[in-house]
Amino acid sequence: MLAVLGVGPGLGLSVARRFGREGFTTALVSRTDARHARYRESLAGIDAPTYSADVTDETQLRDVLARITADAGEIDTVYFGPADATSGPGITPLTEADAGTLRASFDTAVLPAANLVRAVLPAMLARGSGSLLFAGGLSGKYPMPMLGSLAPASAALRMYVLTLHAALRETGVHAGILTIGGLIERGDIHRVFTSQDHGFTVGTLDPDDIAEQAWELHTAREAEVEFNAMAAA
Repeated sequence: MLAVLGVGPGLGLSVARRFGREGFTTALVSRTDARHARYRESLAGIDAPTYSADVTDETQLRDVLARITADAGEIDTVYFGPADATSGPGITPLTEADAGTLRASFDTAVLPAANLVRAVLPAMLARGSGSLLFAGGLSGKYPMPMLGSLAPASAALRMYVLTLHAALRETGVHAGILTIGGLIERGDIHRVFTSQDHGFTVGTLDPDDIAEQAWELHTAREAEVEFNAMAAA
């Protein structure tokens, strides 16, 4: 059973499809149910129950995980995707960002990831198996001034996952991160970004290619895989 938290029409859906091909039930969680019927249709042949929850809210996150477990059984693998650019705090240059601005990025990326781990890890440790997969940004690894206030939270999420990977090494539970630099085709962030003039361009990435690497990350139990389309921008 795979729980995809923060599913969208780009990477989240591709991850669900890739794991579904391996026989996984793929529970899809997004903020609203507006696109759920479309998601289920695109995953024809895959058991893909859908749920609505704001995963940045700890209570809603715990509730939806409990519903998934009650409906479909123990969660073996979770995928936590990036926040929707249309609902997140946006980008503020670091030279203009205050503590509140930076905190907003942590509230949508780092804290929900930690709450997710706290909710599902005990059962995984008890079973001695499971995977915790996360999507993060390349600005968490390399300085990227154009991503401003998003970069510190991206760096914190990346180090959180890498440290978790090391801490879980002997337990049978795996944590890994997809470090992504580029716009993911078909995704909401791609749609929002390309509708505006930011003064710079960003290369694009195929979500199906990333999903394939997510499967490899899961099966090989590696800590990180990097995607960098910035040089191609």
